[in-house]
Amino acid sequence: MRIAASIAMLCLVYGTACAQTGPGSFSFGVFGDMPYSRSERQATLGILREMGDQPLAFAVHVGDIKSGSEPCVDDLFMWTRKTFDGSRHPLIYVPGDNEWTDCHRRSNGGYDPEERLRRLREIFYVDDRSLGQRAIPLTRQSDDPRFRDYRENVRWQQGIVLFIGLNVSGSNNNLGRSGASDGEHKRRSVANIAWLAQSFELASRRLMRAVVVVIHGNPLFELPETEKARRGYNEFLRHLQAESIAFGKPVLLVHGDTHMYRVDQPMMDHKSGRPLPNFTRLETFGSPFVGWVKVTVDPSRTELFAFEPHRYQPPPREPND
Repeated sequence: MRIAASIAMLCLVYGTACAQTGPGSFSFGVFGDMPYSRSERQATLGILREMGDQPLAFAVHVGDIKSGSEPCVDDLFMWTRKTFDGSRHPLIYVPGDNEWTDCHRRSNGGYDPEERLRRLREIFYVDDRSLGQRAIPLTRQSDDPRFRDYRENVRWQQGIVLFIGLNVSGSNNNLGRSGASDGEHKRRSVANIAWLAQSFELASRRLMRAVVVVIHGNPLFELPETEKARRGYNEFLRHLQAESIAFGKPVLLVHGDTHMYRVDQPMMDHKSGRPLPNFTRLETFGSPFVGWVKVTVDPSRTELFAFEPHRYQPPPREPND
């Protein structure tokens, strides 16, 4: 009895790591907003090793593969591609603002952001498979001739869950900087909303138990729609809210951008004025507080999703001889 009680207490303190899972359950890893420095590039390798030691179905990087002040050079993109391909698990990556929308900055090299996005597509989204040593097939929005440019928007299924990856980035989702960026934002928003609607329709048709949406940008639920920093996310959030209400089953939004681990329910139901009960948000760790989150899906439990945060601790240095 004492042993059982001790195990139960450990589960309460440390999360669901020791909880037994039911049939059809699986886990996946989430990380992002790193590496921002040479030391964090080493940490990225360490996190990939940690996740590789766990029985995960796949891993997701939510974007920002460099700091906001590093140049947006091909060499950095290629290092990241090679690193992600070294993942033992399938790895799906959605782009963040640091590697394209912010590349106009002088410190970033003064690039054209749309040119950098095209280069990301050429490097990371070459075919219809994930990255990693054990790649899995993905459905890309670019299969639709109307949206042939949007190779980064993807969809895949694992068990009872449909996963959607979208290019919704930080820095106000590339809105409000210039006429060119506003035009890009508008075109991409049309693609994103179409992909979101098509994917939720597919989830309903396939009788999926849940939908997971993966983006980079924090859509700033807490701000009013009129706030300038929020305007780039308003249309996305309106459609995500409508799709979540219509779906009626668990919806998980996974994102990064503001570098704070949290799990909450920030989507409000405007009719009741209360949090939408079937909607949950996970934000993963980000530089300098790097780490990853293990998400477990267990159909046998009332709460379908369970979250286990892992702060990365570098191995101790070898003592000098």
